[in-house]
Amino acid sequence: MGDTAGAGDAASTGPLDLAEALDLLPKVELHCHVEGTMRPGTVLELARRHGLALPTENLDELYSYTSLNEFLSIFWLVQSTLGGRDDWARLGYESVVDAAAHGRVYAEMFFTPARHLDTGQRLADIVSGLADGIAAAEAETGARAMLIADIDRAFGPAPGLQMVTELGELRRSGSPGIERVLGVGMDSTELGVDPKSFTKAYRAAAGFGFRLTGHQGENSPASAIAEVIDVLGAERIDHGLSLVDDPELVRRFAAERIPLTVCPNSNIRIANAFPALAQHPYPAMRAAGLLATLNTDDPAMTDLDLGYEYASVAEAFDYTFDDMVTIALDGVDATWLADDAKHALRTRVTAEAAALATRMD
Repeated sequence: MGDTAGAGDAASTGPLDLAEALDLLPKVELHCHVEGTMRPGTVLELARRHGLALPTENLDELYSYTSLNEFLSIFWLVQSTLGGRDDWARLGYESVVDAAAHGRVYAEMFFTPARHLDTGQRLADIVSGLADGIAAAEAETGARAMLIADIDRAFGPAPGLQMVTELGELRRSGSPGIERVLGVGMDSTELGVDPKSFTKAYRAAAGFGFRLTGHQGENSPASAIAEVIDVLGAERIDHGLSLVDDPELVRRFAAERIPLTVCPNSNIRIANAFPALAQHPYPAMRAAGLLATLNTDDPAMTDLDLGYEYASVAEAFDYTFDDMVTIALDGVDATWLADDAKHALRTRVTAEAAALATRMD
């Protein structure tokens, strides 16, 4: 299907600066939308193949956002280039290969199929296509990836419940690739949407044995974050920026080690939530004892990769290499891996970090 080279290749021998070491550091990612990883060339190729007219073929111009809702309109356009199973397989493959080039060794990635189901694609085909592509990339890179099926809030509670029900049926029947789907979440617009309206979908997902997460707190209050945990039963929160507005909730999240999958650069480039990375509350989250992980969100649509995410955060907040290794290990703790797999991955991160440290300037 193709290959790619990462910045880490150039730094495979010899002394390393901090950015190079962080690119090579084994890392996990828990907040990455597979559709938002689509290579620009793939977007253009699939759009042409399916007769989809883009506003411009200059993706630097297209990928410019002044708000979350403006970003979502472009994200949905990119999603619409995925015309069938083969396209999903290509996307899954390219996504894992590209991330592995920047040190990502394990991921739990979102996919949001509502718009495709609405136009007649089969959930079984989407899942099996993604799974086949991911498996091919795993064989090539050694990196691993699992999936989280996200409810698209813009479609409302009923389609969300229907998707979860179909996922459960696929799991019960052993449909090809369904073993890749670990959990259920929700994404898309937060404004004017009551999280509690998705209670039936989340209860159904729990009944089928799926793990639970949810996007909240990017542009909604801390009270909505609490509802996703307490009413919907989510185990993680994706973004969670407004959590810092509620000191009592911060203390609870810290005490219970409820993970936050934070995307600092995305919060600047997509949501325009802060004027610069230096103003992001990420260091306040960490200082408060929160299990705040680092993630890219939609890297191909924001000119990001996980190595850059780590390096830019280290620079912005004056974090040392050891600080960043601690963040990487917290990412492992926040995964839905079994305890033995977490232990093995922690051991790998620790060992490779120690080796990298000996090569740093």
